[in-house]
Amino acid sequence: LIGSSILKKVCKKKIAKKIFVFEKSKKNQKILKRFKLKFQLIKKMDKKISECDFIVICAPLSEYKKIFLACNRFSKKNILITDVGSAKKNTITKINKIKRKDIKWISSHPIAGSEVSGPLNGNENLFLNKWSVIIKQKKSQNKEIKKVLKFWKLLGSKTVNMDADQHDKIFAITSHLPHLIAYNLILTATNFKISNKDNVLRFSAGGLRDFSRIAASNEIMWRDIFFNNKSNMLKVIDLFIKNLKVFKRDIKSNKKNLEI
Repeated sequence: LIGSSILKKVCKKKIAKKIFVFEKSKKNQKILKRFKLKFQLIKKMDKKISECDFIVICAPLSEYKKIFLACNRFSKKNILITDVGSAKKNTITKINKIKRKDIKWISSHPIAGSEVSGPLNGNENLFLNKWSVIIKQKKSQNKEIKKVLKFWKLLGSKTVNMDADQHDKIFAITSHLPHLIAYNLILTATNFKISNKDNVLRFSAGGLRDFSRIAASNEIMWRDIFFNNKSNMLKVIDLFIKNLKVFKRDIKSNKKNLEI
């Protein structure tokens, strides 16, 4: 979703003179070809990388190591790379251990996701007036940060700088936990349906339907996010369970004023 939306906007605004797209899925390759945009689809991350000045990684976090190892081998000196991942601190620590020293990586996170995924849902206006977080690292140069900020602004984003630790704490509670709750709620509804022989999902009201749309998000992407923001996830899950137990206690005791 994010990658195809970037592609559409970059092509429309003519931000780059030459665009290469690497996509593993044959199904997605066919969809991308139907866009009729000016870009070259590449089947391998190899020598074509050496022609690039700027790379945007739009892939699950578990794929980053492979991507950076390919960049280590083929990219030109001082290549500038950004990404769109939703968990930062652990990912940055891992990649900084294996990436080539002259590769300039300024990590980003556009807050413009959706419950839908894949290039069929790509939207050139996905980033319009949405926040894009730019992650500050110790060795980041202002020159590279400014380039990444400019890129997201050209796509229509509002931008903000943030360190990785602050980012992961904020999004653990505002984004990651809600997705985990959505997955659990749909699992609970499914289990309830089986035990009660009722089609719970079929007759669900707006609340459950909203959660079901969130739970339809890419499961590999969210698995990687949960694992890479583990410490913060465990803290907010514990806090959620603690508060849930309070609600359970108050309901059980018929307490008139729930602790909200």
